[in-house]
Amino acid sequence: MKLKLVLALGLAGLSGMSFAQSLDSHQWLEDVGGAKQLEWVKGRNQITRAKVESDAGFAQMRTDLQTVLDSKDRIPAVEKMGEYYYNFWRDAEHPRGIWRKTTLVEYRKAQPNWETVLDLDALAKAENENWVHKASNCRHPAYDHCLIELSRGGADAVVVREFDLASKSFVKDGFSLPEAKVNIAWRDKDTLFVGTDFGPGSLTDSGYARIVKEWKRGTPLASAKTLLEGEKTDISVAAYSSDHGGVHHELVSRGVTFYTSENYLIEGGKLKKLAVPERSSINFFGKQLIVSLREPWTAGGKTYASGSLLAIDFARFQKGDRNFAVLFEPSDRTSLTGLDITRNYVLVQSLDNVKGKLVEWKLERGKWSIERNKWVSRQVNLPTLGQVNISALDPQKTDDYTLSYSDYLTPSVYVLAHAGSDEREQLKSTPAFFDASPYVTTQNEATSKDGTKIPYFVVRRKDSKDDGSNPTLLYGYGGFQISLTPSYSGGIGKAWLEKGGIYVVANIRGGGEFGPRWHQAALKENRQRAYDDFAAVAEDLIARKITSTRHLGAMGGSNGGLLAGVMLTQRPDLFNAVVSQVPLLDMQRYNKLLAGASWMGEYGNPDVPAEWSYIQRYSPYQNVKAEVKYPNVLFITSTRDDRVHPGHARKMAAKMLEQGHQNVWYYENIEGGHGGAANNAQRADMSAITYTFLWDMLKPDNAANIAAQ
Repeated sequence: MKLKLVLALGLAGLSGMSFAQSLDSHQWLEDVGGAKQLEWVKGRNQITRAKVESDAGFAQMRTDLQTVLDSKDRIPAVEKMGEYYYNFWRDAEHPRGIWRKTTLVEYRKAQPNWETVLDLDALAKAENENWVHKASNCRHPAYDHCLIELSRGGADAVVVREFDLASKSFVKDGFSLPEAKVNIAWRDKDTLFVGTDFGPGSLTDSGYARIVKEWKRGTPLASAKTLLEGEKTDISVAAYSSDHGGVHHELVSRGVTFYTSENYLIEGGKLKKLAVPERSSINFFGKQLIVSLREPWTAGGKTYASGSLLAIDFARFQKGDRNFAVLFEPSDRTSLTGLDITRNYVLVQSLDNVKGKLVEWKLERGKWSIERNKWVSRQVNLPTLGQVNISALDPQKTDDYTLSYSDYLTPSVYVLAHAGSDEREQLKSTPAFFDASPYVTTQNEATSKDGTKIPYFVVRRKDSKDDGSNPTLLYGYGGFQISLTPSYSGGIGKAWLEKGGIYVVANIRGGGEFGPRWHQAALKENRQRAYDDFAAVAEDLIARKITSTRHLGAMGGSNGGLLAGVMLTQRPDLFNAVVSQVPLLDMQRYNKLLAGASWMGEYGNPDVPAEWSYIQRYSPYQNVKAEVKYPNVLFITSTRDDRVHPGHARKMAAKMLEQGHQNVWYYENIEGGHGGAANNAQRADMSAITYTFLWDMLKPDNAANIAAQ
């Protein structure tokens, strides 16, 4: 018998882990909607809810958090379409939300008069469906009809319906698509570009559209003309139109991996591939082509750095000219984060040591020459060094744009700005949901295992002492070139800071804080660097006596949930509590679950032995052990998450419980998609569960005495 087992193990190794996977006794939990599986979920939910609801402060915290989320004084961010300004809004009276419009004159008022365009609560009730609004794609410049994307319970998969803005109703016999993960755009009034589930074989391994078509009004979807077919191993394909400055382009994009793509111009019904790097993205600004690089590019005898933003006359580019104007070039501590376009300006957002900057670039008309790229720039003065968001209001007609900014202690301010001018009009501001005056934000650095300096922000009371007793929550993400920048959260203020907690955000590698190089430093075989960075920040907090292991917690969601799971299994000595939200955890099967295959460019392919050899070293599900003492842990996810499979969290919790770990807690919201919740009540409830758990585990040793005082 022993010999047979040895032989079986040997054969399993040769056949690519199939035997190891067969040993996964918890794989049954991957059946998302199975009756037995949901009974397990409800049982764990009941245990977790009983624990947190026994806390005297839970109900009040949930109420406080929902008050923040439902506040009518929140900023209603707007999108200008035609003469109206549109906003999607949720509050206590509209838990699913209303899509509404107003004029700029009304919007300037403290209490604008809004006109409801679409009431999601009424629609959900009338159709007896759990509709969540995902997107509204409106045809411009007419802004007469829109494609409304509706999700059941917050999933990524949506149904699509055509909507008439004038009559505020769905178009009878208009464009409609059944539930799927879609890429959809208007070509003209009677034509769409559509990527969806066209039937067997039409999806990629990641579950997205493999085929994009041109669909004419009044014709069956099956007769739509195919523009491009990608490979099953691709991420997805999509087509779209670009209009600016009287210049119209139609394009097709093929996402080969999460970070590489091919871009095609549609000319005369045929596709012409654009000669830009695969690791880049493109925009059009009138006659200019704008290229954002995610890899170095040698062109025209010059090498442009990864992370640069380039501009060139598109007609000259198509003829072979590579004399680019450089609108942004990164340094060791700066990075490009985004751009937007007004009528005459390219607005370039960047980070300088994780603090927001904004520059307006203008091409001097009539002075373009092949020898000199006549771009001029203007630095925009910002009142805070925190998070900056911009949105052009009407790029075909004006240079107006909205500018919002905030930091950890400064509520968001929303202003109307005008490119080329210092003139600004404050339109709205977020109320202070907590008194920020006792707090201060500092930026420190930790030294990672390989000597790299890792910045992190600390938000704390000014009078807190470095004696190791402070309940401290360390948050991180570290993936997909996503940056964590200082931004205001009334929820964190109410649920954590006001209790006396310290909030810390780590800007670890894998993120985008210092551009593509910062991200690429932690890809695939180098993934461990991100985890070493996070651990280094935790160690630095302890070394500075800001906190101690007894009072230190770790939290992250999605890829950050994987980060939290790795901290749980790799560095249980550093933390007393871990919260892993909507996480990846079983990295042996992640590419087989929902959209997981699309992330192999980030993590690697576990089915390739050479790549599994480095993935398995950190995969939490494969590394959790019965004999190790782990921190208190809460896994929190959503049944309706069709991006990161809830099976990751289910299986990890079940395995730890089976191993005999008593300090494992689990909560799964039945709705909510990858965001975890479908409405504000659910968001408040899940946040209250999270922060109650954390405080119970990390609170000061004398918390009872403090409360008595």
